[in-house]
Amino acid sequence: MNRGAAMSEAPLVALAAMAGALLGGVFYGGLWWTVRRGLLSRQPAAWFLTSLVVRTAIALLGFYAVFGGDWHRLMACLAGFVIARVLVMRLTRAVPVPAELPLKGGAP
Repeated sequence: MNRGAAMSEAPLVALAAMAGALLGGVFYGGLWWTVRRGLLSRQPAAWFLTSLVVRTAIALLGFYAVFGGDWHRLMACLAGFVIARVLVMRLTRAVPVPAELPLKGGAP
């Protein structure tokens, strides 16, 4: 590969990493939202199953669209996805548990 081709590929790899971060934010943010809503629902299994299918479909379709046959973009997208996981975990860690949720081991 010549130097010009490598230089023109760099912005695409950076965009793939940003797309991966966006996909990860949607996937893990959606998981966080689902857990909070599903635990308060009368049908939590429906929430969790639907969320799993929708989040996985979005992630797979997004990875496929970004991939475009280039493993560099796939790896950049995956790295962005993993970074988003860390960020979502840090951002949602400090969120208090709603008062409506029963605490494990507490009185009914």
